[in-house]
Parts: sequence; structure tokens; C-alpha cells
Amino acid sequence: MRTLRHLLLLLAVALTPVATPAYSAGAPSVNVGDVLEGDKRLACEAILCLSSGSRPSECTPSLSRYFGINMKKLSDTLEARRDFLSLCPASEDSKEMSDLVRAISQGAGRCDAAALNIALRSWRGNDEGGSIISNKRPGYCNVYASHEYTAFDDGLPLYVGTPDEGGFWVEPRDYERELAKYEKELAERKEREQNGKGPGFGMVGN
Repeated sequence: MRTLRHLLLLLAVALTPVATPAYSAGAPSVNVGDVLEGDKRLACEAILCLSSGSRPSECTPSLSRYFGINMKKLSDTLEARRDFLSLCPASEDSKEMSDLVRAISQGAGRCDAAALNIALRSWRGNDEGGSIISNKRPGYCNVYASHEYTAFDDGLPLYVGTPDEGGFWVEPRDYERELAKYEKELAERKEREQNGKGPGFGMVGN
């Protein structure tokens, strides 16, 4: 079964300048490092870096190139980023790789807590007013995180509270602290409401 380990091996071969031996007399060796330069190399590196929740400093050039692609429309931005990742020769190695490129282009940079709190916020149309943040992770995030070539482990954002009580998304490292803070503020607010001192909805969470 193909896994992230296969992806690492595949891209490592593509990115490492290794001369392949000649298998017949007079056949020239091929130095892959001479082929993958510029955007092709950055595209391969970006695929590798965006397939994991760990982003070492070596990822900075490729991620800057990737996230530097911005168009007027979001749909155009996502398409342009996918086109960039497709410059990596390994992107056409298999259907799994092609699907990975699509998943990355749809989800990378859009599935952290800050992005989810913006994308999933909607305004309440009733008398209470205010806004709520959905606790349903978008489909593109699920596809991105669950792809067999990605490895985010426990690095996906978690939801604190409930939508009707001012819930919001946080990074895993902040979950325990934010949950305790949320529960304390919620209890205090409910106590004020019971005592007729308000305020109502909207004082808990982001």
C-alpha cells in the first residue's frame, strides 16, 4: 500500500542530484539535479512540505513561492497553485499523486484555526444577531488531511465549545488552555444571565 513513506522516497529521488548508472554501452547517465531547477524543484519541495504538519526552515523558499501565488478570485488562486505544483514531474507519477496535488491546492493554507474561524463564520439572521462559527470541518480539509500521502497526526485544529455558545477553532497545542478559558467565561456569563445582569450571546470565544 502506498503511504507517505512512498511519497518521501519518490520526491527524494526527484530532488537529489544523483547520476544514474549507464545500463548499456555508450548510454549517457542522467543527473536529475540538472533537470529539476527553478519552479520545477520548488514545486516538488512544496508538495513534500505541504504533505506534513512539520515545516522545517528548508521549506521556506518553496512555501513562499507557493503562497505567493494570489489572484483576484479565490478559484483562480487555487487553480494557479495547482498548476504550479503540477510542474513537479512526480505529480504525474500516479493517480494518487495527481489527487494529492489537487488536495494540497484546495486545502493548504485554508485549514488552520485562523482560516477556519474566518471561512466558517456566518451571521445570525434572528433577533440575537451576532455570528456563529460552524464546527463542521470543510470537505476540502478532510480530503487534504486524510490523503494517504499526507501526515498531520494530531496537528489538525480542534473545535472549542458549540456554535450556539460562541464556539471556535483552535490549534491543538492551545486546546486545553482555550477550553478552560471558554468554560470559565461561559459559566460566568450564564450566571450573570440568571441574575438578570446580562450580557447575552457573543461574549464567549473569538
